[in-house]
Formats: sequence, C-alpha cells, structure tokens
Amino acid sequence: MANLYSIENLLIGKIYNSKTLRGEIVDAEKHPACVWYENAEAYLVRVRGEFGNYQYRTIAVMNN
Repeated sequence: MANLYSIENLLIGKIYNSKTLRGEIVDAEKHPACVWYENAEAYLVRVRGEFGNYQYRTIAVMNN
C-alpha cells in the first residue's frame, strides 16, 4: 500500500525564503480567497521566522 500525502502536509516543515522573510512553514491550507495563478493552486502558509515571529504568505504550487 502506498503512503498518501496532501500538498498541505508536504509544505509543512519546508523552508520559505523571500526578500522579506525566511523561516519554516508550520501550517498550510488551500487559500480561502479566490487567488489565481496560471497552472497553479494558491496556498496560505504560516511561516515561523528566524526570530520566532509568525507571518502569513500566499504561495503557488504547480499541480501537474
């Protein structure tokens, strides 16, 4: 039997890195607002920054 993973589960624990924030993704969910990226799905992630602060970011995930 194969293990079954969701995109949300695969995002948790990954490092998020942008110009304004670097940290670990601690929570992820399909974005509740109607956010559209071409050929990708939007997810709202909560990131624990380097100084222990939490911020939310929208990311796009390609679903081939």
